Amino acid sequence: MRLSLAAAISHGRLYRRLGPSPRARLDLLRNLVTALVRHERLEAPWARADEMRGYAERLIDYAKRGDTDERAMRMANFWLTEKDLIHKLFKVLAPRFQPHPGSYTRLLQIPNRNRMDRAKMAVIELKGNPYPPLVHPRRDSDKTLLNQLLKGYREDSRRQAAPQLPEGTPL
Repeated sequence: MRLSLAAAISHGRLYRRLGPSPRARLDLLRNLVTALVRHERLEAPWARADEMRGYAERLIDYAKRGDTDERAMRMANFWLTEKDLIHKLFKVLAPRFQPHPGSYTRLLQIPNRNRMDRAKMAVIELKGNPYPPLVHPRRDSDKTLLNQLLKGYREDSRRQAAPQLPEGTPL
């Protein structure tokens, strides 16, 4: 019997397979990047959102160069399937992220899809978008099970560390 953990070994694969062919993968990523630029928040399966994140951030890096840069314009023309969004990329998003050196997107896990595949889902959004934040408040309450167990452990360790006085001795 083999007792080993399954490791994520890539075997030469540089990226995820997101479709039947490389062209389909590229079309899917272009559509996701376009939707992210249009809506600034997108719900997608985790693998797709995670794969698309790097391309969207690289596109914003190119957009920060300005619309006079030929390479930036070619990249925007390639990645955005809706050409009316090129103006938004250069005039709205690029100035918003100009002072920031990187990390323009936020990726948050949401509950799995309830359909047949139970896919791990995520929300990817551009930072500074006009929508209300999605970060769930942390439950740092004394009522959680973990905090109750930690509290009991601390009390027990304090009792054991306290010096034991024999019975009948005055304090």
